[in-house]
Amino acid sequence: MRNYFLILAVFAILTGCDKIDELTKFDIEYDQTVVIPSTTGINLPFDIYTPETETNSESEFEVNDTRKDLIEEIQLKKLELTITSPDAADFSFLESIEVYISAEDVEEIKIAWMDDVPETTSNKLQLDTSDMDLKEYIKKDKFNLRLNTVTDEVINQDHELDVNSTFFVDAKILGL
Repeated sequence: MRNYFLILAVFAILTGCDKIDELTKFDIEYDQTVVIPSTTGINLPFDIYTPETETNSESEFEVNDTRKDLIEEIQLKKLELTITSPDAADFSFLESIEVYISAEDVEEIKIAWMDDVPETTSNKLQLDTSDMDLKEYIKKDKFNLRLNTVTDEVINQDHELDVNSTFFVDAKILGL
């Protein structure tokens, strides 16, 4: 009988820890806008920089009952590009794209990419993402994204893109 209570107690503790652990996981979303300028050449790589993005991580962490020093890991969960202008544009002009993140005192790294952009009529493109830990970037006050793109056709108009990124955060709640 005593062993039964011991097993039941251990099960209750482990189940409770799993539920508490789920409370320490949340997403942070960022939206930036960039412009791919009209081009005269093709198959030439060029860089496009997003404006510096304020992370507001302190307030995001506080809303989720945690602090910077309690963050265990942050990973890029999703990075999606959406053409907002011109209206009828699609991503058929792109051959490839890579997205890099940088922050003060942290080395720039590649976080998302698509090597062969399919011929598509869609104005949305979801990139492959790395599984690297990005907590040192998101814990900073600001970060930048750099898009390295290669076009495979001439575009006659500037293309405005929304860069929507979702970061998965795994943290401890007040040290638990």
